[in-house]
Amino acid sequence: QVQLVETGGGLVQPGGSLRLSCSASEDTDSRNAMGWFRQFPGKEREFVAAIGASGRSTRYSGSVEGRFTISRENTKDTIYLQMNGLKPEDTAIYICAYDTRRKLPIELASLYETWGQGTQVTVSS
Repeated sequence: QVQLVETGGGLVQPGGSLRLSCSASEDTDSRNAMGWFRQFPGKEREFVAAIGASGRSTRYSGSVEGRFTISRENTKDTIYLQMNGLKPEDTAIYICAYDTRRKLPIELASLYETWGQGTQVTVSS
């Protein structure tokens, strides 16, 4: 089964930027719906951004709209999350998700098949 690996997390000051990446360990190139979620300590996973298989359709949560941008490679299941204007309340574990059954962006966590291990993002001065 496919595995997802996230990279790019770290410590950044308020107002700074980070770029996360997530790659699927697939034997052949494919395109599937993928997304980013985040998890705060003691909380359930929260939707951040999603992208369709074609890369043309995207969706964002209201809390990150205008600050974060999701994108993908056209020929493989690798996605990115460019995070600008980071705030302390963005501090969380950011987790990548993958689904082969749907091709449009997915906001509901329960619909995704596969999840990565997550990467820590800390925004602090």
